[in-house]
Amino acid sequence: MEKRIDVGVLGATGMVGQQFIRLLENHPWFRLTWLGASDRSAGKRYKEATNWRLDGEMPAGVADLPVHECKPGDAPPIVFSATDASVATEIEQAFANAGHWVISNSRNHRMDLDVPLLVAEINAEHLRVLPTQQRLRGWTGGIVTNPNCSTIGLVMGLAPLRQFGIRKVVVATMQAVSGAGYPGVPSMDILGNVVPYIGGEEEKMQTETQKILGNFDADRIAPMGANVSAHCNRVPAIDGHTVVASVELETKPGVEGLKKAMAEFAGRPQELKLPFAPERPLVVTDAPDRPQTRRDALAGNGMTVTVGRVRECTVFDYKFTALVHNTIRGAAGAAILNAELLLEEGYVQR
Repeated sequence: MEKRIDVGVLGATGMVGQQFIRLLENHPWFRLTWLGASDRSAGKRYKEATNWRLDGEMPAGVADLPVHECKPGDAPPIVFSATDASVATEIEQAFANAGHWVISNSRNHRMDLDVPLLVAEINAEHLRVLPTQQRLRGWTGGIVTNPNCSTIGLVMGLAPLRQFGIRKVVVATMQAVSGAGYPGVPSMDILGNVVPYIGGEEEKMQTETQKILGNFDADRIAPMGANVSAHCNRVPAIDGHTVVASVELETKPGVEGLKKAMAEFAGRPQELKLPFAPERPLVVTDAPDRPQTRRDALAGNGMTVTVGRVRECTVFDYKFTALVHNTIRGAAGAAILNAELLLEEGYVQR
């Protein structure tokens, strides 16, 4: 791209906001020029408003940027949203109404019928609902969301199996502490422990999976008919959500057929060679003890989901383990890839 496009980040001081900032540094298409945060941070320089929590140093290019209130006006045409769910609805709608494109990691609009819940390799055709969104809401901009960080790991493993007819899915997660943000889970609760409850997580996995794997029909997204049941747990890993799933299928391709379908999976981002698209969005390993969070979470710079332990299931048909980096592919990196797709497909003007 000859000229980079100015972008902004809403909720820039939080953990996901910081991940957006780190990943956007030196992006070939986007130039981060605008930061939005809460009223208590507005008016400060970013380095004054933020306790940097990621590895390494705060990118020098953002340290002296001013922090704005999360209000449209002088913000650039594309904004990435890492805003808290308690305020995201009003903020994101205000930006979309003012003509901005909001690429959101927040949960608030994910299940709205006219909002794409996008995993770029899986359901790029769901972007076709955006004209309906603009017409119904009177917006000149729009909102595109990415799913829950554990849902992405599951649907990346399931997407290649749609050709075999998915009937039922039972999934359990072991989710890293970084998924809870900062300060997140108290150390006395998580060290040497497993917490078998994450508020709202199971419901999100169940409904979001059905929407993502559904079909675009006329002017709406029809959810997948298969039943999905989820069990979600917090574990003392730092980064990387582990997902174990059992699936019942209409046709039985065998274990090798299943692995072949997964290994060959690719989508529109790979066709277009988008900057954040991993060459292989899904990697299948035959190692009996993989994937592991410390060894596999950063595959494909954190954008590749690793699948292993693909085998027969004595209750359903097949089962597998998937690992997703929850703050990259499961959050900021997924949103950046979605923005690239939105731009390349012509929904946002260059």
